[in-house]
Amino acid sequence: MSVSSERGKTGEAYVREYLSSNGWDIVSANYRIRGGEIDIIAKKDNIITFVEVKTRKYNSLDNGLDAVDRKKRTFIVRAAQRYIEETACTFTELRFDVAVVSITTESTPRVLEMKYYENAFDAFDI
Repeated sequence: MSVSSERGKTGEAYVREYLSSNGWDIVSANYRIRGGEIDIIAKKDNIITFVEVKTRKYNSLDNGLDAVDRKKRTFIVRAAQRYIEETACTFTELRFDVAVVSITTESTPRVLEMKYYENAFDAFDI
C-alpha cells in the first residue's frame, strides 16, 4: 500500500470514529459506483450525511476543502442518488459534509487535527 493510501485510510478511520462517537451510525464506507464515490455514509435520527474526507499532510498549502470542486461534488451527488435508489433509505434531512484531516508525514501517520464542515455543499450547487 502506498504512503498516500495509508494516510487516506488513516484519515477516513479517524472521521468514522469521530462520527460514531457523536452518535452517528456508519452505514457504508467507500461506496463506489461508476463515475462516483462516497467516503462515508452515516445516519443519525432521520438525517443521512454523505461525507467526503480529504487527508492532507500537516501544513500543506492545499487546505483540502478546495479539492472538493464542482466536478468532485457532481460525482458525490451522483453516487448519493444511486445509494438512495439502491437502498430505498428514508430520511428527512440530507447533508453533504466534508472532513479535512491533517496528518503527520511519518511512515505510520498520526492525525494532528480535523476540520469538519457540515453542509459543505448542496446538491443544487453543482
